[in-house]
Order: sequence, then structure tokens, then C-alpha cells
Amino acid sequence: MRVKVDLDLCQGHSVCEAEAPEIFKVVDRPGEYPQVEVLLERPPEELRPKALAAARYCPNRVITIEED
Repeated sequence: MRVKVDLDLCQGHSVCEAEAPEIFKVVDRPGEYPQVEVLLERPPEELRPKALAAARYCPNRVITIEED
């Protein structure tokens, strides 16, 4: 699987980081919205439930999970 984030629409709500801290980290940016950083673009299969939860609960729906 591959994790993708539309950074143009991310507003840094941190839900993804709360659901999957192994995959996502929200970084503060001076003068702008915080924004997510993808730590593991291709996380191991055991993190699939966390990746899916992060995508499902993202308030802006900017996370997608693609299959390899």
C-alpha cells in the first residue's frame, strides 16, 4: 500500500497523527496552517488498520491509500 496526502488541502488537524503516529507527523509552519508530513509512504501491512483509520477520520478527507 502507498499513503498519499493532498498537501494543498491539509489543514493540520492532527487526527491522522493521533490515529497513526508511526505514519504521520503534523508540523507547525509559521504563519500558515500546520501540515502533515508522511513518515512512511509505504507502511508495513501491519499498519494498514491505522492508515485506513487516519484516512477515514481526516476532517478534510485529504488522505488516500493506494494499493501497490
